[in-house]
Amino acid sequence: MSIEFEQRQSQSQSQNIGAQSYARELRAEIKSSSVQGELQQHEQQLMQTLEKLGPKKLASRRKEAQRLLRENGATHNVFGPADDPRSWQFDPIPLIIGSEDWAQVEAGLVQRAQLLNLILADVYGPRTLIEKGLLPPELIFAHKGFLWPCVGQFSATELHLNVYSANLARGTDGRFWVLEDRTQLPFGSGYALENRIVMSRTFPRLFQNFQVGRLALYFRALRNSLTLLARHNKAEPRIVILTPGPEHEAYFEHAYLAAYLGYPLVQGGDLIVRDGCVWLKSVGGLCQVDVILRRLDDELCDPLELRGDSRSGVPGLLEAVRRGNVVVANPIGSSVLENPALLAFLPGLCRYFLGENLRLPSVATWWCGQPREREFVLQNLDKLVIKPIHPIPGQNEMVPGELGHAESSICRDRILANPHLYVGQEIASLASGPSFVNHEIEQRTSILSTFLTAHEQTYATMPGGLTRINTHKNGSLMTSQEGRGCKDTWVLTQKPEEQVNFWRKVQPDQLIQPLLGVLPSRAAENLFWAGRYAERTEATARLLRSILSKFREYEEFRDPDDQRTLEQLLPALTRVTSTYPGFDGKDRAEKLADPRPELLSLAGNIERAGSLRSSLRNLARSTYPIRDLIPEDAWRVVDNMQQKWNPKMAISQIGSGRLYDSVDQLILGLSAFSGLTNENMSRETAWLLLQIGRRLERALTLIELLRATLVPCYDSSMEAHIMETVLATSNSLIVFRRRYRSFMQLSTVLQLLLQDENYPRALAYQLDQLQRHIKELPHEQPGETAASDELLIAEALEELSGADHRQLTQLSSSGSTYPLLEKLLGSQKERLDQLSGVLVQLYFSPTQVMQQMGSGLQDKAS
Repeated sequence: MSIEFEQRQSQSQSQNIGAQSYARELRAEIKSSSVQGELQQHEQQLMQTLEKLGPKKLASRRKEAQRLLRENGATHNVFGPADDPRSWQFDPIPLIIGSEDWAQVEAGLVQRAQLLNLILADVYGPRTLIEKGLLPPELIFAHKGFLWPCVGQFSATELHLNVYSANLARGTDGRFWVLEDRTQLPFGSGYALENRIVMSRTFPRLFQNFQVGRLALYFRALRNSLTLLARHNKAEPRIVILTPGPEHEAYFEHAYLAAYLGYPLVQGGDLIVRDGCVWLKSVGGLCQVDVILRRLDDELCDPLELRGDSRSGVPGLLEAVRRGNVVVANPIGSSVLENPALLAFLPGLCRYFLGENLRLPSVATWWCGQPREREFVLQNLDKLVIKPIHPIPGQNEMVPGELGHAESSICRDRILANPHLYVGQEIASLASGPSFVNHEIEQRTSILSTFLTAHEQTYATMPGGLTRINTHKNGSLMTSQEGRGCKDTWVLTQKPEEQVNFWRKVQPDQLIQPLLGVLPSRAAENLFWAGRYAERTEATARLLRSILSKFREYEEFRDPDDQRTLEQLLPALTRVTSTYPGFDGKDRAEKLADPRPELLSLAGNIERAGSLRSSLRNLARSTYPIRDLIPEDAWRVVDNMQQKWNPKMAISQIGSGRLYDSVDQLILGLSAFSGLTNENMSRETAWLLLQIGRRLERALTLIELLRATLVPCYDSSMEAHIMETVLATSNSLIVFRRRYRSFMQLSTVLQLLLQDENYPRALAYQLDQLQRHIKELPHEQPGETAASDELLIAEALEELSGADHRQLTQLSSSGSTYPLLEKLLGSQKERLDQLSGVLVQLYFSPTQVMQQMGSGLQDKAS
């Protein structure tokens, strides 16, 4: 007992020593980051709270926060070329800014936003700044963000910059400096909100000792600002968020803001311009758009007047803006203000426009378009950051210490050839703060992205922001793109703020009618394909599981019947998945003799169309853009399946049961996705399209399975093996046994799987559900084409119900196949393939919508 007591005492002492060491380290890091040299009150409170948590709990909470961010999809480039998502590395130690410091920052940001708004109106209007020599003409006209088609669209009396962001860094003297202004596509507000939500869930006690400003105030002001922009339909304007698409690295934020603000997320192909108005292509027809919050670069917005090769924009958008029929926020052309050379002129422009000194200084900048400044830059290439005034292909910013003699010569030659295209910027000495990195508290520099929105002729500032930390310990972090770490930003208030919610106030006698939002055609298409890929993945997994089970039996007992069954099931797998040549190619005999390499490829080769992993990826790609339309847990299930499904094993292990168990778990996940979407989605158009995709794919995969397995004729023993496997694959074996007991006949199998309208796995049930759901879809398109989907499904149902399951089992003259069954299944497949094409034309095809819109305009004109 004495030995155990000594061990426990030793462990306790070690823990105490570790905790004391952690506390000393924590105090040192926080004190060294304090710009006053002494800990302020909020820094002392933070230190005490973190000391109570201890390093283990801090690491555990950080891991939980990282899991939430991953599950919520808070990543960059989720579906890029390499499918390598870049997740945020969450730092649980927030950046805390006192109320007095923030008051100065906020005043400087508002002043800066107002100043940039005036500059924007001037350069696209009277251009008095150029005439009076306050701005060199080359600085504006040589910048590719200046768009001549936008000249004359701005007035000096309006706030055109509806959203503004500035990237700040804190100097060693405690002052904040502006590194860059973001006026085109201010990025990060959605991530700031997600960080706050994750922080409040994983570190709720941290908030108890601090009075932290609430972010909902900013988003409420943003929504009000966008509503007031509408020129028409002011009571309930239609506002959309325009995104480049899921391939964009910041797509998470686009989808997140759309869901939070309650706006449809659209791409350029979802919008069309007719009669000088912008229309949203939806499942129910065309709907006029009043305001567009864009997340698309200026030059890509209108391929008709700007970049002709843009596939993300809306042809004719600028003309619709000129006519005043739609408002774009921020206005097209605002990227001209993101010129870093402009930073050198802001102090003088501030005195000219506002009669004030610039409250928030910018990082020291020298524009090479001026002789004296150019000479200074050339003499200090080894001390300054050199960057072009706008992105130039193949020319990134050049950082001191990274340039050799050859690079310096190239840089010098570029500046001398086109001096007006380059600036030199000082490397500011940035203050650092405590961050939890690599399970340790270390000093890191950081950038704070702040956000403002137009509000009542001034600007409302988000009381917080997105803080990005430098992942390199000794880095300067000059640009917002460096580093992947982020943390929450707390702005302290002097008194407790009232609970703020995002909902609009309702008068006591006000009756609120439900408003069913429009469903963009692209979202409809993604729902349709999400349903199809979910069912396709499940069908593949179930058939693969049956084959793996049969393969294990054959490996153990070497039963010839099992071998013959496998020789029929393996080609069926190729047909159901369309992974030709597979087990149907010239090397069929070789692959049937040893199917393991082909089975492993079908399970895990992501580049092979039709493989299980490829279908899972396509399910995730279809589901990700519609996350705001499906239950949150449904997306988590899909993301979890995609991340975990990567079977890596030796070919010799195929029969060991590992792959079988993995497939079995995958089927459970797919069943969870099906249940979540079925039980938690309102029976609106989104649910109908998801179900139509599922029912259509289930019908097609069932038809292919039956054609590959039950159309050929076998001896009685073999036939029983095949039919039992088909029933098990269709998840119907228990139902069949209960109905027909121990009698296994082809006619009864066909009766269950083909013609039972009350059985969810039967073909008749799929057709009946398709008919019901298609009738409930909005049919505003005139003419016979609009009814062709209903006609096709009605014909398929009539043909199936008219068939006699007993006659379907009549043998051919050669006795090798069932020709009537083959004919019926072939006809059903042809009709369903036609139905799929018609649905695409009616609801997802931009060409179809344009033709209908054109004919409607002709009718209107006549």
